[in-house]
Amino acid sequence: MVTIEEAHKIIKDQKVKLKTETRKLSDCLGFSISEDINAPFDMPSFDNSAMDGYALCGISQEYTIIGEVAAGDKKEFELKNGEAVRIFTGAKVPKDTSAVMMQEKTRVAGNKLTLEQMPKEGQSIRRKGEELTQGQLVFEKGYSITPAGIGLIGSLGIQNVEVFRKPLINLITTGNELIEPGKPKAEGQIYESNSYALASACEQFGFKCGNKKQIEDDFEAIKSGIKKSLETADVLILSGGISVGDYDFVKQALEENGVEEQFYKVFQKPGKPLYFGRKEDKFVFALPGNPASSLSCFYVYVLPFLYQLSGSKKNGMERYSFPISHDFENRGDRPSFLKAKISNGEVEILDGQGSSMILSMAQGNALAFIDAETSLKKGEQVQCLLIL
Repeated sequence: MVTIEEAHKIIKDQKVKLKTETRKLSDCLGFSISEDINAPFDMPSFDNSAMDGYALCGISQEYTIIGEVAAGDKKEFELKNGEAVRIFTGAKVPKDTSAVMMQEKTRVAGNKLTLEQMPKEGQSIRRKGEELTQGQLVFEKGYSITPAGIGLIGSLGIQNVEVFRKPLINLITTGNELIEPGKPKAEGQIYESNSYALASACEQFGFKCGNKKQIEDDFEAIKSGIKKSLETADVLILSGGISVGDYDFVKQALEENGVEEQFYKVFQKPGKPLYFGRKEDKFVFALPGNPASSLSCFYVYVLPFLYQLSGSKKNGMERYSFPISHDFENRGDRPSFLKAKISNGEVEILDGQGSSMILSMAQGNALAFIDAETSLKKGEQVQCLLIL
C-alpha cells in the first residue's frame, strides 16, 4: 500500500512517449502545442485606428477633411498639417497622422472638421508591433489551446498546428450484478452507471473513450477483454473487480496479460483498492467499482496522467483552499476526499459520504481533502479540488 503522495509521484515519474500530430486550427481546442509558436510578423502589422473617427495631422481643433479610409482599404493618404481623413476601426492610418479623434467628439460642416476637445499626440492609434513583435515567443511548448488561443493563432495566419496527440482511452466495467440502463431490473441487479460517469468525466476535460465494454465476473472473459482493449488503447480504465473478493479477477487478469504493477492500494478513503500498471507504453488504471470511489479516483489520479500523456502543463484539477462553513470531524484513520459543495466563498461537507453514494457528488462541485482523525472548526481552511 502506498500513500497519496507516493501514488502521485509514481504516476508522475512514468516515462512516456509523447506522440504528435498536425491538426487544423478549428480542431485544436484543448490540445497542447508540441513546439513553440513565435510571431511571424509584427502585430498589429501596421499603425491602425482604434475607433471610428478622424485621423488628424497636427494638434489643433479645426481641420480640413480630404478623404476617407475604411478597414482594408489599400489607398494611401499623406496628410499635411491641418488635414484629416474620415477613418474607421482597424483601418491603416495615413502617414504623418498625429492622433485619431472619435466621431462622438467632433462636428462636421461640409469638409470642415471641428473637435470638441483638444487631441493628444498618438491617441486612439494602435501602433505597429504594439501587441507582438516579429519573432516574439507567443506560446511555449505544452500550452493548452483555449478559444482565445485559437483566435490569436489564427490572427498570426497559422492554419495548421503541431500538437501532442491525446491518448486513446478504452473502458471496461465488470460485475455480474450490472445491467444496462433501460432494461428490466431483476432482484439483486443494479443499473451500470460507472461507464457513463467515467466517459463523461473524460469528455468534460477534453478526452474521449473509444471502446467501452461491460464484462461479467468471469476470469477468462475479463482476461480476454483486457487483452483486446490493450491492443488499441494508450490508457485502459477498468471499474470494479479490483478488490480481494472471490469474484474480483481484474488484478490476476492484468498480470496474465503482462501488465506490470506500479502500485496497488492507496492509503485513502474512498478508493483504497486502486491499481496502476503499465505494459510497455500502455497504461492501466483499475478503479474501485463503487460509483463515488471510481469517480473520485478518476479526478485525483487518472486525469493528471491523461494531461501528462497529452504533453500538457496542466496537473489535473484546480486546487484551492476555502473556509469550511461548519464544524467537522473526520474520525476515519485514512486521509479522505469528501464530497463537498462550495458556495458563497465557503465549503460545506455534504451528507452521504458512502463510497457507493453518487447523489452527494452530483449535488456538489468539489472534493474536500481532510486528513485522518482531524477536527475542523468553522472558518478553518480546507483544500478542495474543483470538479465543475
